[in-house]
Amino acid sequence: MIEIDNIEVAGKKFTGIKVDTQPAPIVIIKGERGFIMCGALSIEAANKTGMTAASVSGVKTFDDLLNKEIGNVSAKARELGIKEGMLGRDALKLL
Repeated sequence: MIEIDNIEVAGKKFTGIKVDTQPAPIVIIKGERGFIMCGALSIEAANKTGMTAASVSGVKTFDDLLNKEIGNVSAKARELGIKEGMLGRDALKLL
């Protein structure tokens, strides 16, 4: 199953995408300039392709992605001020 949802953080609108895979889902919240993603997806690939991305491990829901700490950041996301340790919701404000 694929779930697509509108998510609002600090008055900005984002698109949440969740794909039910086993053993854990793939979860992404996309903004205008980039996205935050679950740990199943690769920051290395994001860097190679020039994507603006941040990764959060151990998530299963959009709320998890918003409320847990960023673990990895692509070079492009770092340029926007996104850092490891900040909450996903705070990273989205920069995207």
